[in-house]
Amino acid sequence: MSEKTTPWTAADIPDLKGRTAVVTGATAGLGLETARMLAERGARVLLACRNVEKAAGVVELIHQTAPEAQLPIVELDLSSQESVRDAAARIRDEYDSIDLLVNNAGTMSHQRTETADGFESTLATNYLGPFAFTGLLLDLLLAAPAGRIVTVSSGTSANKSSALDVDDLFYQRRKYQQFAVYGQSKLANLLFTFELQRQLNGMDTNLVALAAHPGAARTDFNKLLPPMLMPLTSPKVDWIFKPLLQTAEMGALPTLRAAVDPTARGGEFFGPSGRLKGYPVLNEACAAAHDPELAARLWLESERLTGVVYSFDASVQG
Repeated sequence: MSEKTTPWTAADIPDLKGRTAVVTGATAGLGLETARMLAERGARVLLACRNVEKAAGVVELIHQTAPEAQLPIVELDLSSQESVRDAAARIRDEYDSIDLLVNNAGTMSHQRTETADGFESTLATNYLGPFAFTGLLLDLLLAAPAGRIVTVSSGTSANKSSALDVDDLFYQRRKYQQFAVYGQSKLANLLFTFELQRQLNGMDTNLVALAAHPGAARTDFNKLLPPMLMPLTSPKVDWIFKPLLQTAEMGALPTLRAAVDPTARGGEFFGPSGRLKGYPVLNEACAAAHDPELAARLWLESERLTGVVYSFDASVQG
C-alpha cells in the first residue's frame, strides 16, 4: 500500500455504521480508546472483558461522546479456555457475522504462574486465549462482507531474549524472565497473524489478518512493570519520562489503522513512525515473525493445547 503524505489520525476513521466489532480488554488503556473511537464512528462494539463492572463503567464513559452507541458486554477471561468458549458461544448465539475482531487484551506477570488449564499465565492470556477465541469466531468473521482480524503485538517481539521455543512455551525448562516471556507471547501473536493470513490467501474470502503495536503509551499496563522499575512511574520522576511516551489514544491508532484503513492489506503490521511514538505507519516485523516453519509448528501446538482446530470452510471444530 502507498503511505499517506499526511499523518493518519482518528479523523481518518471512516463511517462504521452497520459494522459489528469485538474488542477484547476494552476496560482501560488501548482497548478502551480503540472501542471508544470505533463506537464514535457508528460501529456496534462488543466489549469482551474480564471485569463486567468496569466494562459497565466504560459504557457510560463512551456514551458521553457517542450517546447512541451500542455497547454489549461479553464476559471474557482469556486466561481461561472455558471462559473463551463460553464467550464465543454467547456471541455465536446472538450474531450471524462479525466485521472486526481486535485481539487487544494482554498481561505481563512478575513471576511464573499457571492457569487452571495448566498453561503459563502470560502466554495463555496473550496468545493461546486469542488463538482459541479467533478460531471459535472464524465462521462469523468469514460471513462478514470484508472481515478483519487485528492482533496487538509489541515492539518487544523483536528482542533477542523473546525467542519462541515451541518445545518450551511455558518456560518449564528456561529461566523465567518477565520481559522475555512477554516478548515471546507477542512474537507468537505475529507468527499467528502471518500464518493466518497465509491460510486465508488460499481462500475465496475478503477476510484478512493484520497486526499492530502501540509503541510506548501511558496506560495502566505500566503497573505490571517489575518492582525494581516501579519507581520510574512515580509522579516525582514522571516529567522525565513523559516526553518519551504517547497517550493511550495515540497508542491505539496503529490498531485502528489496521482495523479500518481501506488501503491496509492482509499480513501488514502497523506501529508508530518512531521507535516509541508517532502516528501509525507500516512497520517491518522481525525475521522470526516471518518464519513459516516456526509458525506452522506453533499453529499445530496451539491447536493441540486449546483443542480449537481451525477449519477454513466457514466452520470451526473444537
